Amino acid sequence: MEIPVWFEITSMAVVVAILIGDLLLIRLRPHIPSAKESTLWVVFYVSLALIFAGLLWAVSGGHTAGDFITGWALEYSLSIDNLFVFVLIMGQFAVPRRLQQQVLMIGIIIALVLRGIFILLGVAVIEHFSPIFYLFGAFLIWTAIRQAMPEGDHDDDVRRENFLVRLIRRGVDISDEYDGNRLRTVVDGKRMFTPMVIVFVAIGVTDLMFAVDSIPAIFSITSNGFIVFTANVFALMGLRQLYFLLGGLLDKLRYLHYGIAVILGFIGVKLILHAMNHNELAFINGGKPIEWAPDISTWASLGVIVVSMTVATVASLIAAAKDKRAAARDDPAVHG
Repeated sequence: MEIPVWFEITSMAVVVAILIGDLLLIRLRPHIPSAKESTLWVVFYVSLALIFAGLLWAVSGGHTAGDFITGWALEYSLSIDNLFVFVLIMGQFAVPRRLQQQVLMIGIIIALVLRGIFILLGVAVIEHFSPIFYLFGAFLIWTAIRQAMPEGDHDDDVRRENFLVRLIRRGVDISDEYDGNRLRTVVDGKRMFTPMVIVFVAIGVTDLMFAVDSIPAIFSITSNGFIVFTANVFALMGLRQLYFLLGGLLDKLRYLHYGIAVILGFIGVKLILHAMNHNELAFINGGKPIEWAPDISTWASLGVIVVSMTVATVASLIAAAKDKRAAARDDPAVHG
């Protein structure tokens, strides 16, 4: 069942309005959100995604709604890994904490624009070259192996940002100090950009690098560009508040990368099986579909995503609690 054009246009208009309203709110009142505020915003954006899924069900059927929910859950799970790099970037550029909301929001908007372009290209490639699923699948399996052995990966991302920053500084005058939430300032009578510009670009480009993994992954769920993009939008819209909600908890999620690795590996296998099931390459099975290769259902994918993230999170929290108890036993001050 096709998604009505009026629904797509209305949905995008509402999403843009929410993003603009959120940005204006942050711009007018920069502050450090409390745990309660962050929780309420996360619940709001999750509820918004579920309401959107319900509306999709009403106008286009349960299959489309299921594709969106699974795609959204996949993007949300993979986007959590972005938070680790966001923390490093914020620290590297010494962004004042009360300005971090605005930085994240604008960085995410930049990321959405870049992802939108990436998705359009992906849809075009899939329409004209379906065997691309073989390449997508192999790439995700390779990425899963790297994710399971992440030593230094996040630091490597920050080093890439250093290279980007050097390129920007060569062509743009940028001050050494922040001037509130302003993008432009005056230093010794000269108009210059503030470091906020670099941070915006760093956040947006970093997210795009992560999208290289997540966009091919969601194409295993659906090739509908509208569903792929809206799943990304709803996942990223809640990411900013999740950054503040998790806060110091990120360091305790030591096994999260294993959960993400399982998801990427599973999706990679699913993509390859899908490519085999719809094979068109002449040198594989004579260009005919491989009948024994099953297509894994959307709901099975959703189950793997939820279970993987749940197990990784619970295992991380249990390990962190054990470490805390062990540290307390070994601390002489506690026993003294």
